[in-house]
Amino acid sequence: EYESRRDVSYEELMKIPGVVCQKPGGAFYMMAKLPVDDVEKFQIWLLEEFEDHGDTVMFAPGEPFYGTPGKGKNEIRIAYVLKQQDLERAMDLLALGIRAYQQR
Repeated sequence: EYESRRDVSYEELMKIPGVVCQKPGGAFYMMAKLPVDDVEKFQIWLLEEFEDHGDTVMFAPGEPFYGTPGKGKNEIRIAYVLKQQDLERAMDLLALGIRAYQQR
């Protein structure tokens, strides 16, 4: 089940221009570098200003998962613990959100 969720999440992330991510071998989460300046600012923007048919998406900023200050500033941590259909929608929302964020 987790392999299927991982694969869906990873494949959808790789369709987003500018996203960099390695496919995890055994974890239930992955780190992904996004084409944004600061994922924390991006997350706040997603929650306050972005929606698609009443939906938005939330993730964990990557910076707190590193010991080196500043590392992970444009990375997110995605746990693929949701149902596959929900993960597909979340990745779609992330792609739409990145595009809208870059065009603002």
